[in-house]
Amino acid sequence: MPGKSTGTFNIGNYAKVAAARYGDREAITCMTTGRRLTFRQVNQRINGLANGLLGLGIRNGDKTAFLSFNRHEIVETYFALGKIGSIGLPLNYRLSPPEMAELMTFCDAENLIFDDAFTNLVRELCPKLPAVKRFICFGTEIPDFALSYEDLIRRSSLEEPDVEITEEDSQYLNLTSGTTGLPKAYMLSQYNNAAAGPTMVYMHDVTANDVVMTVFPIYGRVGFAWSACSIFAGARNVIHQFDLTKILGIIQQEKVTISNWVPTMASFVLALPDIEKYDLSSLRALVFCSSPFSVTLQEQVKKRLCPNLYEFYGLQESGLLVNMGPKDKERKPESVGTLYFGADCRVVDHNGKDVPVGEVGEVIGRGVAVTGGYYKNEAKTREMFKDGWFYTGDLGRFDEEGFLYLAGRKKDMIITGGQNVYAIEVEEMLMTHPAVMQCAVIGLPDNTWGEMVTAVIVRFSGRDATEEEIIAFSRDRIAHFKAPKKIFFVDSLPMTPTGKVQKFLLVEKYSKA
Repeated sequence: MPGKSTGTFNIGNYAKVAAARYGDREAITCMTTGRRLTFRQVNQRINGLANGLLGLGIRNGDKTAFLSFNRHEIVETYFALGKIGSIGLPLNYRLSPPEMAELMTFCDAENLIFDDAFTNLVRELCPKLPAVKRFICFGTEIPDFALSYEDLIRRSSLEEPDVEITEEDSQYLNLTSGTTGLPKAYMLSQYNNAAAGPTMVYMHDVTANDVVMTVFPIYGRVGFAWSACSIFAGARNVIHQFDLTKILGIIQQEKVTISNWVPTMASFVLALPDIEKYDLSSLRALVFCSSPFSVTLQEQVKKRLCPNLYEFYGLQESGLLVNMGPKDKERKPESVGTLYFGADCRVVDHNGKDVPVGEVGEVIGRGVAVTGGYYKNEAKTREMFKDGWFYTGDLGRFDEEGFLYLAGRKKDMIITGGQNVYAIEVEEMLMTHPAVMQCAVIGLPDNTWGEMVTAVIVRFSGRDATEEEIIAFSRDRIAHFKAPKKIFFVDSLPMTPTGKVQKFLLVEKYSKA
């Protein structure tokens, strides 16, 4: 009988092997800090940070949160934590301070690594985080309550840390917005990310000749995936904090060949008045995901930015389930792709049975990138996983060639600018306003954002509130991307006999408006 395999596939292996294979070639071009680092330097810095964290007493299984804009240190942090087994908690910098504190407390974070751009925010959070023992800061100005990230690397060994990590070990917690305000966190293993990388590289034709530009926030799964895949493939990764005034100049200057955007980014770029003055000839492909990508917008992107488009579909919890390349996108522009290596995807009815080709059902999937479950939430895990399949809550259909087309969402969720917003969370916040008697939050089609968060409100008799006041009230209490951008005031909401708001009627009415 054959014995158990002696090998294991973990994320730290990417950086170690890349240093050996690609050595002094440039690995990261960081537009935020201006630094250019080779593959060997990147791995040495990762090792220095990893050994420095071990020296502080951080061990396998400890939770370490980190907060950063797109810059090389956030990539190093992911890998350093991965090499020592400290479970990462990347924080969305667009969340409000109370939301961040709630998430860190919920996820048992004991350490926080942060960008000095967030020093004042972290200082404000400190009294609310009694469980956090260590604060580590990178940047030019290190506050007195934090250790220096660079000093930690300088005084530590640059050799591989002496920690045994297996593919079954947890790598980091990713976060989603909860429908009730309770944070939903799901665990990603070393295997989830390490095993998915080669397929992502292959399915997007990435090679060592590519220059990948990462503009997706690296705190999210897609942003980290492209940073990791660049290291795996030996491609140079241009890290850019999305800046509309600079993005085309960076593509031209750095000769970027491929980048992953959401459709909203393309809408912003296409609205620039001087696109034609930039040389974008190096750009061989743009990859899209996360929100509806209209055929009209696709045609504009191909005509004015890049002729070759890729698209993929999957929830953050599932990773990629389907994808498609330029040739298929050309002939099936409304599809989001077909089956993806390492993943499987079905469309089923309410009994979990496959529906016939062409019929709409719920999209379910499984694969190497799919999370094993939600953190501290067995009920949510049971709800989303059935018979080994992850139920996305999205509706879709397959055509006769096996290409998937999305047809809406079962979940009451709005996707705005690539960010997921759950309506009930916004509604609960709005109901705390003294003038709001009833409300319904919907997503309306929007050429810029994909969907615009919109609130339809019934006011209490005798209590007044303006659209501007409600929007300002919202932005003070939740992340700005969750706050409504448009308010409609009505005398009553359309209700079912059982007292539920008929939101589809509101969407129909106000989409026309």
